[in-house]
Amino acid sequence: MTTYHQLLNQLDHLKLDRVRQLLPEFLDEHADISLVEGLHELLSEELREREALLQERRLKKAHLPYEKRVMDFDFQFQPKINKAEILDLHTLRFLDKHENLLFIGNSGVGKTHLAISITLEALEKGYSSYFCMSTELVDRLLRANQKGTLERVLKQYANYDVLVIDEVGYLPFSRDGASLLFQLINMRYEKKSTLITTNIPLSQWSEFLQDKKLTNALLDRLVHHSKVISITGKSYRMKDYSEKKTKTPKSK
Repeated sequence: MTTYHQLLNQLDHLKLDRVRQLLPEFLDEHADISLVEGLHELLSEELREREALLQERRLKKAHLPYEKRVMDFDFQFQPKINKAEILDLHTLRFLDKHENLLFIGNSGVGKTHLAISITLEALEKGYSSYFCMSTELVDRLLRANQKGTLERVLKQYANYDVLVIDEVGYLPFSRDGASLLFQLINMRYEKKSTLITTNIPLSQWSEFLQDKKLTNALLDRLVHHSKVISITGKSYRMKDYSEKKTKTPKSK
């Protein structure tokens, strides 16, 4: 076996797949560069390939319902939003302080869009992230509690750098469900960042959590070290509906 083929086998053994893939053509086209330069270029390609694969895996595990960026957000349609504040959130400085973000507003105003756009930024920077509907999250915690796997499931959700809990308050929780949600928020308190979207003012959370003391304790941990973004504009969904209705030709 030639030295060249031994090298290919070594690259296979070391799982340097991208280097092995590029090596034959690289040797043909770059015979005049130094060994150091050649290794640097090949290994840089290997690292880029690995980071792309890691990013793909992080994105898949994040369970995002769709991908929307901040540049896709229509700030002119929601003029009351502080655009500079939203752009600052996309720098992810709040993650360094383990701050929470609470997006509060009526249905369709762009709360989930902004939460997802921030999550995409976090994923690209290597932060582990997960998106879930509040009712799905609570249901999973209740099932885990029944099966005796609650501790493991709580740790799983508690370990994400960014946890997005969408549509909090659209449906009421049982007292057991609300208690389990509190346990999760308490585990993440001052350790990780949680992003909440809700159409319910914080003053009314006890109505769907069904326990005033629990509500106060939950909000105490959510609101402390947090940024609250209230969106009072119109619904994007109604805007799209109106535009489609206007464009639809009238039947004769």
